Amino acid sequence: MPSFNQDRPPLLVDLALQGGGSHGAFTWGVLDRLLEEPWLKIEGVSGTSAGAMNAALLVDGLAAGGPAGAKASLERFWRAVSRAALMSPIQRGPLDILLGKWSLDYSPAYLTMDLVARMFSPYDLNPRGKNPLSDILNEAIDFKRLSKSPVKLFITATNVLSGRARVFRNPEISPEVLLASACLPFMFHAVEIDGEPYWDGGYMGNPTITPLVRECDSQDTIIVQINPVERPTAPRSARDILDRLNEISFNSATLKELRMIALLRQVADPGHAEGARWANMRVHRVHSHLMLELGASSKLNAEWGFLTMLRDEGRKAADTFLAKTSGDLGVRSSVDLDVLLKDI
Repeated sequence: MPSFNQDRPPLLVDLALQGGGSHGAFTWGVLDRLLEEPWLKIEGVSGTSAGAMNAALLVDGLAAGGPAGAKASLERFWRAVSRAALMSPIQRGPLDILLGKWSLDYSPAYLTMDLVARMFSPYDLNPRGKNPLSDILNEAIDFKRLSKSPVKLFITATNVLSGRARVFRNPEISPEVLLASACLPFMFHAVEIDGEPYWDGGYMGNPTITPLVRECDSQDTIIVQINPVERPTAPRSARDILDRLNEISFNSATLKELRMIALLRQVADPGHAEGARWANMRVHRVHSHLMLELGASSKLNAEWGFLTMLRDEGRKAADTFLAKTSGDLGVRSSVDLDVLLKDI
């Protein structure tokens, strides 16, 4: 794929990567494409859940071997996830396959797990708290190298006791931090860090924008969106209602931060450093309408064919983004944040 504005002066950008289980392979594709643009210089990356995995792989890969190293790191990780999933009983059912759907809606093992999780906790079903991602992360990432990377990394997890978000930075990041950021409480034990239990960061920031604004020099943040913010119709089935509630809750914290940027643009005192930083942030978004078609159950589908389909969709979405908005980067927001202030 040809580079856009290949001779363009370097531009510092930040990345904000959402979580969403195996849908994170879409983000893999977006990053894979953006890494081919030499003028885009990544200064900071904020990630949550699957976005945290992608963020750590990206930062460590860049430290190991530049863009090529990051591309290789991301592919190795997602291949390892797919291989591990082959051993899982949670696979697409015959009807899902017959209908050509990537969901697990008719998978007997998925339906059983969904029912059992409503009656028993992961402490009952998995007393040892084993998480298959632990070994994969230890093999995929050099955490000592990551801690010294010049690219700033921000990983969000939710403190179970206080209900507040905690943002971990390069020197603090470990496999446990990444597992905490992706810890869905109905599936995994809370992850203990510094004596405190943590759950998925998506409840409080998916991802968190604040450290990108306050701790980075870049004034352009590119959000890679996995969870749809809007849907054209109201859900009616029990499953669709639950899925929509999850989308709303996992988007709410980030939308509040973006709403604050929109508000500060209107009222911030230019002479106030903190307000000016927020008001001057330019926001961009990479997304795909395909995510509207994928049910929540497909977030647990790690078939290689599904992951590569999402990767290819991510590359295509990033290519469209670059074609439409490369002229906005460094100049203006390509997202209309003022819409977030309506009805308030």
